[in-house]
Amino acid sequence: MTAAKGAGQQAIAVNVGSSSLKVTAFVREPGRPWQSLYRNWPLATAEAPEIAEFLAVAGIREHRLLCVAHRYVHGGAVLPRSAILDEPLLAQLEGTAALAPLHNPPALAWMHEFRALLPSTAQVAVADSAFFADLPEGARRYPLPQELVSAQALRRYGFHGLAHSAMWRRWCEISGRSRGRLITLQLGAGCSAAAILDGRPLDTSMGFTPLEGMVMGRRAGDLDPGLLLYLLRNGGINAAKLDEILNRCSGLVALAGTDDMRELLAREDQSAKLALDIFCRRARKYIGAYLAEMGGADALVFSGGIGEHCPQVRAQILAPLAALGLQLDAARNSAASAGEADIGARDTGVGSAEIHVLPADEARELLFNAELLLQGEET
Repeated sequence: MTAAKGAGQQAIAVNVGSSSLKVTAFVREPGRPWQSLYRNWPLATAEAPEIAEFLAVAGIREHRLLCVAHRYVHGGAVLPRSAILDEPLLAQLEGTAALAPLHNPPALAWMHEFRALLPSTAQVAVADSAFFADLPEGARRYPLPQELVSAQALRRYGFHGLAHSAMWRRWCEISGRSRGRLITLQLGAGCSAAAILDGRPLDTSMGFTPLEGMVMGRRAGDLDPGLLLYLLRNGGINAAKLDEILNRCSGLVALAGTDDMRELLAREDQSAKLALDIFCRRARKYIGAYLAEMGGADALVFSGGIGEHCPQVRAQILAPLAALGLQLDAARNSAASAGEADIGARDTGVGSAEIHVLPADEARELLFNAELLLQGEET
């Protein structure tokens, strides 16, 4: 059941992370844009009655609900794009839990909760990797035997698609453009980069799982696969232990004992400095690769908790890249610690790129994707 056209409508966006549950209640009166109210709970303590109380306070009524849009991190071949979350799809998604062990199991649990809480409302599963579904074959294909690739649906799926598409959409709004070369950086507990040409992703740093790519809070990012084989064969480590190491015990926390970037920046010890150096080096490698792939960039965008709130990290990442057209304005960068900001240097010449901080509105991207799906079903 969906809300009647012409009447005031409502919608809910559910974003389950590895440690948090974010719920956004949207309300739209006829002829007006969506308005939203947002709430964030620690995943470990979130309970359905609390969510129901929040929705009641927000004025949500099921007979006015257009949909509940759920972010799903990794549906593999089961969920390449947004889809109605019915019982058959939910059963299929249960088989994908191992693809993203930090994200998929809690997301599935809350899908069940919201279906029970709002049984008459259309529920939509929005694939976080959908933005990268049509990556060029050269960017998505692993050089593995074809029979293995086909049998296991092995490819580079990419993640944080909602964040990267939100950055592209917002950059288009503020620049007044609909075409361009954009490098987007989502830097938080998880980190990823993307190269976007005229709205189409050409490449991204995460791959078959969210483990590939940049150094993250508790994930190492790119590693020599031979190192992992060595640990399995000679390190007394089984697959379950290796999974634990790769998803929960690596990255910044392995280098410096914490995954809190603010704490690292406040410290002066060598391990903290090394962690920051490795983090920034890896981000710079991807920026450089994407500059080469696109022949430059019209803009670079930072988002995510680190990208939005840590001027020192932005400066350290970009310091060696000024000669390639990515030059910060030091004062504006230092002042930008919350909200949107233009932090690029002025009058840097032909070939220079804009540099922005743009918070990614994933909740609105969830709603946008769900609305597109529902409109397509109705036509």
